[in-house]
Amino acid sequence: MLIENDHVSRETEERLHAYMALLRKWNERINLVSPKDMDNLWERHILDSLQLVPLIKGRRQFVDMGSGGGFPGIVVGIATDIPGVLIESDQRKSAFLREAARVTGARLSVLPCRLDRAEVAPAPVVTARALAPLEKLLEWARPLLKPDGVGLFLKGRQAEQEIEEAARTWRFDVRSWPSKTSPDGVILEVSNFNRAEG
Repeated sequence: MLIENDHVSRETEERLHAYMALLRKWNERINLVSPKDMDNLWERHILDSLQLVPLIKGRRQFVDMGSGGGFPGIVVGIATDIPGVLIESDQRKSAFLREAARVTGARLSVLPCRLDRAEVAPAPVVTARALAPLEKLLEWARPLLKPDGVGLFLKGRQAEQEIEEAARTWRFDVRSWPSKTSPDGVILEVSNFNRAEG
């Protein structure tokens, strides 16, 4: 399976633009994205996050770790209309995420706490973008994920190195999908992960 094209319906595009407008407004007060990214939000952040949609479609729920300014969580929630839980420890960012979900009508709830203290019902999908090395993502994702679930992690040029490092302490299956928005980027689809014995 290849990542599908990033075409979205007119309604979804309107909701995404409403989210972008809100993000620009809030970004003047709190740092949600780098100021240099504001001129190419769609290419840099929205399209990057939309790549997860075909890998998530058909699932019943997802959990997004370290949601920050809403990538990929808000974008996935808008584009799939799947219920999701966004976990973000920063209280101001959590307030923004709640407002973004309200404004866009996304079926998302926000959990304002640290990932290692998050208590949510295990989901079939856990997502993260630009958050931490793979080894750490697996540690955080494990209690949030159903046994047959998958982690979808947007990664950059260090992905192969992170896989090697994670394999020292974890056993897992991984598929790598090339990014459509970055020549160095990949989406890691990780499943069946457990701590290595001994």
